[in-house]
Amino acid sequence: MKVSLLDTGKELTLSDKVFACAANEPLVHQVVVAQLAGQRQGSKQNKSRADVRGGGKKPWRQKGTGRARVGSSNNPLWRGGGVTFAARSRNFTQKVNRKMNHGALCSALSVLLKDNRMQVVSDISIKTPKTKELVGLLNSHKVQHETARVILIVKELDDNLLYASRNLPLVSVIEASAISVAFLISAHKLLITQAACETINESLGK
Repeated sequence: MKVSLLDTGKELTLSDKVFACAANEPLVHQVVVAQLAGQRQGSKQNKSRADVRGGGKKPWRQKGTGRARVGSSNNPLWRGGGVTFAARSRNFTQKVNRKMNHGALCSALSVLLKDNRMQVVSDISIKTPKTKELVGLLNSHKVQHETARVILIVKELDDNLLYASRNLPLVSVIEASAISVAFLISAHKLLITQAACETINESLGK
């Protein structure tokens, strides 16, 4: 398939396998859930009564004291005792093979292009790390960055573009080799360079 560059009007040939494939919502959902689950730390942990130090001796005898019977000072009802249902560290990682990930990426890119939410430009670069200059670049391409989430995809990320985007809460910059399905579907507008498209074509169009 062919698309026109937003700034020059020239035509760019894209792979039909990557940018014109059928949408597969179940696959996209599965990959997104796996990616978001992989971001969870799972480091929460409490001490159960088995983990609390001490508690080996019975505090007092079973009968004759007038107090409630108790077998250990590690009892969860006691101060300093263990937690009743102690949380344990977990690994939330879900396995997603390469074919599934590539299929979900192609599906997401195809939907973005079909819905006119993805536009291709010849280059995205600024001379100084100034937010004002990046805003001017986005305005020249008629990209609404104040109310909609915008993702800029470049082949290689330079410092000027990275620093200029930090003061724009709805604008993100990412390299073509680091795109993810969860990141793509969060975008209202996707602005991608010609070089980044060629990189994606090479990696996903095989």
